[in-house]
Amino acid sequence: MQEDHRGPREGRHGRLARIGQKYIYYLENIYYKPGLRINSGELNRNTYVINREKQLIVRRIEPDMDKTADRGELRRSRRARKAEDRKLMKRSKRERREVLNTIVFMLPSLLGVLVFFVLPFLVVIVYAFVSDNTNYDFVGFENFISLFGNSAFRLALKNTGIFSLISVPLVVIIPLMLAVLLESNIPLKSTFRTIFLSPMIVPAASVILIWQVLFDYHGVVNELVQKFGGMSVEWFKSDYGIIIVVLLFLWKNIGYNMIMFMSALSAIPRDIVEVAMLDGCSSVRRFFSIKLRYLASTISFVTIMSLINSFKVFREVYLLTGDYPYEAMYTLQHFMNNTFGRYDYQKLSSAAIVLSLIMIVIISVLLLVDSKVGKGLEE
Repeated sequence: MQEDHRGPREGRHGRLARIGQKYIYYLENIYYKPGLRINSGELNRNTYVINREKQLIVRRIEPDMDKTADRGELRRSRRARKAEDRKLMKRSKRERREVLNTIVFMLPSLLGVLVFFVLPFLVVIVYAFVSDNTNYDFVGFENFISLFGNSAFRLALKNTGIFSLISVPLVVIIPLMLAVLLESNIPLKSTFRTIFLSPMIVPAASVILIWQVLFDYHGVVNELVQKFGGMSVEWFKSDYGIIIVVLLFLWKNIGYNMIMFMSALSAIPRDIVEVAMLDGCSSVRRFFSIKLRYLASTISFVTIMSLINSFKVFREVYLLTGDYPYEAMYTLQHFMNNTFGRYDYQKLSSAAIVLSLIMIVIISVLLLVDSKVGKGLEE
């Protein structure tokens, strides 16, 4: 049986093109026979006939071929569009499934935040603008005016401000210096790191016991002061009490901030520092010109967290001195705790809103500075 050497089945337009090509070949090679002795007039007439027949065939075939090409491209584009649509549908289904799974896993946390943070804060806002918890008579800003007229609130606000102004810069600068020091190749680096981190794992009750042993009237510090010819000091019942609170805050938070700065220092591109070293920049200039700019976001984060922690130092001070400490150690947390004990929810809510506004303003300023420094670093 003979094999079928025909190619793939061709359509109507393919057959027209093939017939046209054969007819042109006939005109060129048979109708006008090469080598035939003819005069110039007949040659011109035959050439004219051939060219005219060519034009007629081309005019007939080209539109059909264009239509065929257009239809083929249209079919290919449709197939490609359908394939792309199928991919988009699969991707959209996968994305919807991922979003749904994310919402399901986040729902418990969102409900917890809503129930324990958002709703109570809304209740606090309502309490701050009503007269009492039974009639709910709107009184405007009278609760805030009464709050700022309270001498205890003004004292607590002043002491908290002084404490934050002293402790927050120190708890940012000292860990940064320690991180830079530990970044260099010094002996016993891991030992120092462990020593500075150890206060984070010590319970608050143990911390208070250590501080009482150190700063009691008959404690270790007064014994040392007397040996050097000084007088014993009532550390918890004098103006020196703020120093005790600052030292306690630094001892508790230096280790965590130091680890944050060490992590940020390790992320600085080494090639930039090495180029600066090759250019002859000193270590101080490298720190202030290169490293400090890359540490800007970490410094902002550490400052914000330290500021928040400075408003949460109440637990240690309360265990040291009780509800009503010496005036220098009386903070906003003492005022709010004592107001809560008297069930004065209007004053308590007003103080909470004032504290929140102060925190929002300070944190917004820090974030604005951080964003400007970040833009300058990108440029």
